[in-house]
Amino acid sequence: MTQTSKEYAEALFSLAAEENMLNDVSKGLNLVLAQLRGNPEYVDFLASPNIPIVDRLKAIDEAFADSVCEYVISFLKILCEKGSVRNVYKIILDFEGLYQASQGIATARVISAVSLKKAEKEKLQHKLEKMCGKKVVMECIVSKAILGGMIVYIDGKVLDGSLKRRLHDIKEVIENES
Repeated sequence: MTQTSKEYAEALFSLAAEENMLNDVSKGLNLVLAQLRGNPEYVDFLASPNIPIVDRLKAIDEAFADSVCEYVISFLKILCEKGSVRNVYKIILDFEGLYQASQGIATARVISAVSLKKAEKEKLQHKLEKMCGKKVVMECIVSKAILGGMIVYIDGKVLDGSLKRRLHDIKEVIENES
């Protein structure tokens, strides 16, 4: 977390927790994140000093008033007013990290050489939940760079079962025996 995004995320998290609005704020921020990712020029618009602040704040209301809670709208307006709206992606991700930790949820990033089937994902998710004692949300990525197998990043740990890693281990054994 950058210091600025961390501070904003922690402030919003504290307010949402205090007001018993964590779920609503999390859902709203995820909706905002999806909208911004689909329209990256919108952040440029909100950050533009050439557009009057009143117009930028009105645009936030028009874009999100019917879909997210008032805390999220107010938060976006504060970011816009303080000139920190370009950090919105990082702030939302930092908030989500705090939210998931508070809910006992771990995020696992799974990188595999081929796309995992539904049954394989379910089995892996079950094993990861058993291993870390938390509910696990998985983000699955396909990468030909690992040759085969998979790499899992979860709770600061790396579980490397890739073919590339195994070949590296074999190479070390052969080199050490020579």
